[in-house]
Amino acid sequence: MRIGILQTGAAPDQLLGELGDYPDLFVRMLGGHGFTFQTWRVLDGVFPDDVTECEGWLITGSKHGVYEDHAWIPPLEAFIRAAYGAHVPMVGICFGHQIIAQAMGGRVEKYAGGWAVGATEYDFEGRRVVLNAWHQDQVVARPAAATVVGGNDFCANAALLYDDRMFTVQAHPEFRAEFVDGLMRVRGKGVVPDPLLAVAQERLGMPLDESAVAGQIAEFFKRPRVSLERA
Repeated sequence: MRIGILQTGAAPDQLLGELGDYPDLFVRMLGGHGFTFQTWRVLDGVFPDDVTECEGWLITGSKHGVYEDHAWIPPLEAFIRAAYGAHVPMVGICFGHQIIAQAMGGRVEKYAGGWAVGATEYDFEGRRVVLNAWHQDQVVARPAAATVVGGNDFCANAALLYDDRMFTVQAHPEFRAEFVDGLMRVRGKGVVPDPLLAVAQERLGMPLDESAVAGQIAEFFKRPRVSLERA
């Protein structure tokens, strides 16, 4: 199964050589599930020709806000809606989670409650899941087509499911402890409050459920679907 990665942000230059760029993290995370990958740098205006060019799509995280004025955001929203209409499965992570919600009629804001950073606990339909987070923006009003399948008291809309077509997660299952540690060093100081960084540093060794969520994403992509012609 061919998965197209729509890259909306880039890892800090200081981390690229050792830890890789955002698409590399997803290829690692989903390794062993039988996927092949191709990346389009949509943040540079490079888009696939058609939503059927791949059998599934994954939108990465980004340092940008979905509400910012970038030339590539409107065509990305149009691509999301086209993929939904064509029943091509799509997964969104962090920024990807937010841009899908915005494209589908939800609302994203810089959350007044502040940041979530590092190992964070969520309730995924009664299952405790621990994933690394790195965000201040949140989906504050979910689209009508979305069902909440994960959240916590800080982030109510932390995982959304749009029937069998889109699955999105606010946290970063692709971020391992060393990547979060690097982000705290090169992007956190002066941006994220020091007390939050200190707590996140203490939780770097906390066991994560990245493998379970990677399996959930892989299962979502591979799920049998009714063809558009028969839908």
